[in-house]
Amino acid sequence: MTIDSIDRRRLLQAAMLSALPLGLSDCGGKSAGKGAALQVGGLPVTCNLTLPVACVARDKANLAAGTRAHGFAYEYVKFSGWPEIKESLMTGRIQAAYMLAPLVMDLADKKIPVKIVSLGHRSGAVIMVRTDSNYQHFAQLKGKRIAIPSRFAVDFLFLRKMLAREGMTPDDVQVIEMPPPDMPAALYANAVDAYCTGEPFGAAAQKAGYARPLSMTRDEWRNYICCVLTVREELIHDDPALVQDLVDHVLGAGIWLDQQPANREKAVQIAAGRGFFNQDPKILQFVMENPTDRVTYGDLRMIRAEFEDLMQLSMQAGTIKHPIAYEAYVDEQFARKAKAATIAI
Repeated sequence: MTIDSIDRRRLLQAAMLSALPLGLSDCGGKSAGKGAALQVGGLPVTCNLTLPVACVARDKANLAAGTRAHGFAYEYVKFSGWPEIKESLMTGRIQAAYMLAPLVMDLADKKIPVKIVSLGHRSGAVIMVRTDSNYQHFAQLKGKRIAIPSRFAVDFLFLRKMLAREGMTPDDVQVIEMPPPDMPAALYANAVDAYCTGEPFGAAAQKAGYARPLSMTRDEWRNYICCVLTVREELIHDDPALVQDLVDHVLGAGIWLDQQPANREKAVQIAAGRGFFNQDPKILQFVMENPTDRVTYGDLRMIRAEFEDLMQLSMQAGTIKHPIAYEAYVDEQFARKAKAATIAI
């Protein structure tokens, strides 16, 4: 199988990244430059939605208390891709980020001092095809061009699971590595026949009317995990209370997001702002509603067997070369002690 790298930036990317009016609440703008806030890296994807909610919830709690409780505050730092987050976490420019789970496994195996401390979401990946295509079953993609975000992305493992289910191998399709924001435009231009990625980049094309989901992890892989909250080990050693507070707010954000539609509407308005995703809120809302469990956040339990299954799939894909001990890349202490924060926004 050959994985080609292509870089196409077309008109739909601009539409997906359209700016919102100023004035939406976000901690990205308020915390910048203060130095005391913990910078947490993330991508503008709905798999990372618990992060903006956690940031704003902590800011609101600090405001209500009239002080920055225990010195805790979080600054969302937006990155354009996984390589940039990886480099910043490796060099210590940031000490916490949402990362791809297999990528964290690989970094830990290479003695980069990082640990997974929480999940960030459940489900959220889709395989999209053109609305006018005749593809009704996954097996019909044999010989076709399918875009993925990265070899380390769990989206790639999702694609491999679907291939195996149909008795196909990766050699039966042409896999193209491509930044997710480029995928809708590439499908529109017939540069690819399908793409597999996280939201909102499937919803963007679906809402525009020229694409439809062929497969969703919500239907095919219910215990799917991809983005995980990862911190550097020196932060765990130097300020475990801060890490615990962040985990508590991420878990609280997840429960809050799945409690009622009104909470998701608030989250969309927060995340769409310029201090966070800087995206069209209508597209984010489309992800939240079509269907409502397209991405879920309430069950963020750290389950060893799920991570080990992910590792086995990564080894089969060749992105991880040998088994890596669970304790090498996961620190469960914060999940065990977690008390989901109350989200009052």
